[in-house]
Amino acid sequence: MRGRLVAGNWKMHGSRATNPALLDAVLAGVAGLAGVECAVCVPFPYLSEASARLAGSKLALGAQTLSEFRSGAYTGEVSAAMLADFGCRFVLVGHSERRGLFGETDAQVAAKFAAAAKAGLTPVLCVGETLAEREGARTEQVVARQLDAVLDLSGAAALAGAVLAYEPVWAIGTGRTASPQQAQDVHAFLRARVAERDAGVAAKLRILYGGSVKPGNAAEIFAMKDVDGGLIGGASLVSEDFLAICKAAVSKG
Repeated sequence: MRGRLVAGNWKMHGSRATNPALLDAVLAGVAGLAGVECAVCVPFPYLSEASARLAGSKLALGAQTLSEFRSGAYTGEVSAAMLADFGCRFVLVGHSERRGLFGETDAQVAAKFAAAAKAGLTPVLCVGETLAEREGARTEQVVARQLDAVLDLSGAAALAGAVLAYEPVWAIGTGRTASPQQAQDVHAFLRARVAERDAGVAAKLRILYGGSVKPGNAAEIFAMKDVDGGLIGGASLVSEDFLAICKAAVSKG
């Protein structure tokens, strides 16, 4: 059976004044949960304080991006080794906002994935299509291209230590959500795509759905056969909502 994971992506939110209360509330809520792994991906400036607060707990720490470079004269960049040094377990790679707003290419995302894996982090590889691409019936073409860039560089075996996340760009922060069946269809396609290279890795690969997941729709989405949890944006900033989503993942049969 594949493990379940719910990862919160704080994006560029939070403060030193408000973070402790949010983390403590989530920590208290996940302490009694079994059958699901929970994580929070916080902004770089808060990694140190979050790491200290989460140490020894059931709530894993993640970062939102990383550099593809190991070290050197890359002002403003943060390496995989630096993230590991702060106790990060997960790191998002290729989030749609990194691709769309900051121009990250498939090749760059693949290089970042490789850097994360080499440093012992668990990369959460994000793939997804825009509204125009979906309406143009290009969803599978787009996510296949994004996934293949990583498979071609690192090989299917590298996904055994990673997580895949399908995040339709048109459903992020818009209030729109892919229907459970739409999510299932893309997740099944992604799993089959990996299976073409390694069926064993594909069978165990955790594939998360990200795109306006809320307490009210989480259980229905997570009930889908190939949906193994969620990558949660805005709802991860409200402890009650994030914990409700984590509980919905636990209840998946």
